[in-house]
Amino acid sequence: MKQGSPPLAEGEINHSPRRQAWQEAHHDEATQRLLAEDARFFLHQSVSTPCLSAIRRAEGIWIEDIAGRRYMDFHGNNAHHLCYGHPRLIAAIKRQLDELPFAPRRFTCEPAVDLARRLVEISPSGLDKVLFATGGSDAVEIALKIARAATGRFKTLSFWDAFHGAGFGAASVGGEAMFRSGPIGPLLTGAEHVAPFACYRCPYGYPCDNAGQPRLDLCRLTCANLVRYALEKEGDVAAVIAEPARAAPYIPPPGFWRAVREACNEQGALLIFDEIPTGLGKTGRLFACEHDEVIPDLLVLGKTLGGGVLPIAAVLARAELDVGGAWAFGHYTHEKNPVTCRAALTTLDIIEEEGLVDNAHQQGERALQRLREIQARHPLIGDVRGRGLLLGVELVNDRERKTPAIDAAEEVLYRALSQGLSFKVSLGNVLTLTPPLIITAAEMDAALDILEECITAVEQESGF
Repeated sequence: MKQGSPPLAEGEINHSPRRQAWQEAHHDEATQRLLAEDARFFLHQSVSTPCLSAIRRAEGIWIEDIAGRRYMDFHGNNAHHLCYGHPRLIAAIKRQLDELPFAPRRFTCEPAVDLARRLVEISPSGLDKVLFATGGSDAVEIALKIARAATGRFKTLSFWDAFHGAGFGAASVGGEAMFRSGPIGPLLTGAEHVAPFACYRCPYGYPCDNAGQPRLDLCRLTCANLVRYALEKEGDVAAVIAEPARAAPYIPPPGFWRAVREACNEQGALLIFDEIPTGLGKTGRLFACEHDEVIPDLLVLGKTLGGGVLPIAAVLARAELDVGGAWAFGHYTHEKNPVTCRAALTTLDIIEEEGLVDNAHQQGERALQRLREIQARHPLIGDVRGRGLLLGVELVNDRERKTPAIDAAEEVLYRALSQGLSFKVSLGNVLTLTPPLIITAAEMDAALDILEECITAVEQESGF
């Protein structure tokens, strides 16, 4: 990383010697040629340039590169809940293309109305109004506009390290340096931030009692009180926006969101939950906020809503927030596109009828237990955490000091790729595993076998 560049958070380093060595060992001439063309024609940006490799097929939990190597995809940008290329979804999209491929924005259509009705029916009680967008970042900005219009305020409160999208509004409330620093600013005024909840390395995140158990009560009080303090001091915040479960991942301590909800109510601020990566079953509940029994004023969905095939996002809001009839919060060309709406409807059908939320819960509990067993055998692992199929393994050089093992995390990543397992590194040292909701016990075991083998090899080479 160049001196003065923003700290890594969203993904792994693109220009590291390890990546270059991995590419030299695994890429054939055709892959090298395609990657060179990609670098030639696409504008470069962090965490997506240069590309890691090139794929030609995606099916089930697998992606296949153009050289024929297959990888279990435990990354998928959190868009592949159903898996890749679910045949029922593909068939529904094809039928819709034949029936009605597009609807000009001045008109409505049955798939759009059906999707709006369906989302209201399945969402937490009280979220009775909907707007669609073409991506999660746009949907976040719609939610921010609604909050401004409804409250007459413009300030927001969010968390450092959060990611809410790449647009100027979404980046302003986000907390990752690479999306908001350097030549990108200045951003929206009034975007205030506080420290995130439940950080493993924070002295208040997971302090332990005499029995070695995390003091989650202390974490809840400390982190929630930061939010309360900021709301009281500012006094005119339109909304708190946050991921109910941080996708890194970090899981909120019990009672945290109830305390934040109370603080919002007291100060007249709205609560916006960004469930773009975690909603629709990823955490073992249809909505991540259901774990905490807290209902937001606005809830944002995206990514997997289109089944990992087509881009569509949604904002759900309380009926009282329907205050923008004289303005345009979104009005996107493809807002009520019948094909993307059909993809979303079919995605919801598949999630429900195939019992994917329950499978995410069962396989996630099983995986978390096994990860804890792996942690007990490996000093390189400082923490494992998760909810459903949102799983994190934090690597540290020293468990007592919780020093991030960034080099080790990168080494584990590329060793795992060499053995057919793809996942993401978050915050520099968190191995983030987010498999699709269709994952089986056998597939999960195979992936965790690879992970432990790679961790073992790195420990042996590093002298752990």
